[in-house]
Amino acid sequence: MISRYPDDHSGTRLNAFRHYIGIDYSGAQAPVSRLRQLQVYAGDDSSEPEAVAPYDAAARNWCRKEVARYVRDRLLADRPIIVAIDHGFSFPIDYFQRSDLNTWDGFLRHFCERWSTDRDHMYVDFGRRENPPGGKATDLRLCERWTQGAKSVFHFDVQGSVAKSTHAGIPWLKQLRDDPRIKARTHFWPYDGFSVEAGRSVVAESFPSLFRRRYARGERTADEHDAYVLAAWLKDMDTRGTLADYFNPPLTLPERRQARLEGWILGVR
Repeated sequence: MISRYPDDHSGTRLNAFRHYIGIDYSGAQAPVSRLRQLQVYAGDDSSEPEAVAPYDAAARNWCRKEVARYVRDRLLADRPIIVAIDHGFSFPIDYFQRSDLNTWDGFLRHFCERWSTDRDHMYVDFGRRENPPGGKATDLRLCERWTQGAKSVFHFDVQGSVAKSTHAGIPWLKQLRDDPRIKARTHFWPYDGFSVEAGRSVVAESFPSLFRRRYARGERTADEHDAYVLAAWLKDMDTRGTLADYFNPPLTLPERRQARLEGWILGVR
């Protein structure tokens, strides 16, 4: 495993980012539960992504609370980096309209008032008992309609579901967003716009299933491989000079306005 802060690569840099982080997320159990499904891989443009060890040297696995701390520390310490996380960052446009929301920041506040899934011992299933579903299992964001196999952020209790991880992960995004130091140097894509200013770090949603077959799995577990392929794809696209193309999917102006609220899956074009 690599350390939490890999050495910087020196020399002429043609790519936009210094480090690449892929996170295979999980909404199981509680934020302080250590989960084998929760994996973090990181690397730079001169090395293959490797598994990152949890902060707790005695622990084999990460917990969500610790992953949030890791992302925060990296965004504050390293610049620029890009982080890809495989859970939904927002809800479909119909939810915004029903809830009279017109910004992503407003959505984050609204969501966290109803779902306190960042509390130490709060399970997503506990929140589901207190809150009615935000939509139907068939409700899809535009980005999910553009790719085969993507499920609704409201589609719980099925294989390949992102609903639980989405409901578990959104409050941690708000914590990052609320830190003025992070907000000043980080682009939450595409909510801050589709084009990324040079020198800024990026936090984005992406799905490893888009790229999984491109990379040999080797001895990695399925969850380890998913985190690996996110980091590896980011590195490959950036060092080839094509990552900027993925920041600008071919959307109409109305579709871009919709995606600025719903979000987009980095890699879907």
